[in-house]
Amino acid sequence: MSIDAIRSGAVMQAYEERFLFLLLLLRQPRARLIYITSQAILPSIVDYYLDLLPGVIPSHARQRLFLLSPLDGSVRPLSEKLLERPRLIERIRSLIIDPDRAHLVPFNTTEREKELALRLGIPMYGADPKFFHFGTKSGARKIFMEEGVPHPLGCEDVGTREELIQAIARMRAIKPSIKQVMVKLNEGVSGEGNAVIDLSGLPVAGIGDAGNRPVAGIGDAGSRPVAGIGDAGSRDHRSRLQLAGSLDHPSRVQLEERLRAMQFESSKVTYDSYMEKLRERKGVVEERIVGEELRSPSVQLRVTPLGAVELLSTHDQLLGGPAGQSYLGCVFPADPAYALLITREAAKVGRRLAKEGVLGRFALDFVVVRSREGDWQPYAIEINLRKGGTTHPFLTVQFLTDGSYDPETGIFTAPNGQQKFFVASDHVESPRYRVLTPDDLFDIAVRRNLHFNQTRQTGVVFHMMSALGELGRTGMTAVDNSPQEAKAMYHRAVAALDEETANLAS
Repeated sequence: MSIDAIRSGAVMQAYEERFLFLLLLLRQPRARLIYITSQAILPSIVDYYLDLLPGVIPSHARQRLFLLSPLDGSVRPLSEKLLERPRLIERIRSLIIDPDRAHLVPFNTTEREKELALRLGIPMYGADPKFFHFGTKSGARKIFMEEGVPHPLGCEDVGTREELIQAIARMRAIKPSIKQVMVKLNEGVSGEGNAVIDLSGLPVAGIGDAGNRPVAGIGDAGSRPVAGIGDAGSRDHRSRLQLAGSLDHPSRVQLEERLRAMQFESSKVTYDSYMEKLRERKGVVEERIVGEELRSPSVQLRVTPLGAVELLSTHDQLLGGPAGQSYLGCVFPADPAYALLITREAAKVGRRLAKEGVLGRFALDFVVVRSREGDWQPYAIEINLRKGGTTHPFLTVQFLTDGSYDPETGIFTAPNGQQKFFVASDHVESPRYRVLTPDDLFDIAVRRNLHFNQTRQTGVVFHMMSALGELGRTGMTAVDNSPQEAKAMYHRAVAALDEETANLAS
């Protein structure tokens, strides 16, 4: 995980436990699972997941489950904690019966996880860290440009205030109607590295003969139907931001004022701290896509060890925060009105990444906006070269139902022919929920008839329960047989938690 997005040991532990759905793999009678977290997991949480296993004796599954922990609650990557403890690594190695039939499944893949896999003597299922750049905001824009995938007008590899000002000025010269732009750090999770700059009301400024000089990454937007596609024939994407002329003084002053007034997704970020991170990591600046009807879907893909590209799922993302950029949850599947449209664009990126040698799961985020004619226009926003917020709810439902997603129809169907839908969130939270323990959560789910029912294959599955006591936060996936029923199930569960805690919190 990006440590910027983790501010307490409780959140760290909760995110590490977010993938406890992998315990459902113990349905396979010969499977063994070694699950490692920074701190020990409550036994009742482990029992909760094992009891979800259909057709399996929980005690038999438990004998094949090994829970290890460095007992280190510091806010640092788990892989770093393990690499500091050679005896714990040796303990993990001793539990691997056959290295040829085992692999490491990390949330993210950095040099730390790669080193851990090497020390364990097993392969890592995920993108090699050498492909890290493809998962940055700048790297993604370059891929979109080269593969002809529609994306917003903008510029990548921006690292200084001057480059940012010049890039915005150039964008306004190309498209004077731009009202807002987004600045995004190359490395950021769940919108934490995003900032919005309001350009409304600024006069169109002259920039010398800038109209005759291209800026890398912006391309010839005027000659293409979708701004931001850029010159797909060009492969020189270095951030050459020099313009033939210079901004006049009033225009520069106005842009600098707008920069200092930029709105951050996190209330703890300041202008100076953000600009420092921009200098360190670089980032992109691009037009903020707006419209009367705008949504934020995503596509999940996988490249198999044999190099095949598989389209796994689509979701509509639930976003929040000051600028609507923070990931809160998702609805599955994405609206069929544009699911196939974004799937086709995502497949272009999938084929490119497979050609480069990328392995494992990844996701593409889009923004889609509806035209006056009723058509949906997609804009690719970023590549998440890792597991994301949609991975755990989708695999939870897939493991529980044995269902499958058809990318040609955008429909998920259980073996009995019943379509399945879900609403999921990592942010089911309230200060009042701090009075609850995981055991209380289970009790409420059973008494309120919310617990996932294997016969009907509907109900609620909780995750991230370790954050209840400190933060009043948990996660939830609500599964049902229609979009409306899944949404109703989700809201019924939240209402139940609110009612149960209404008279308990002081």
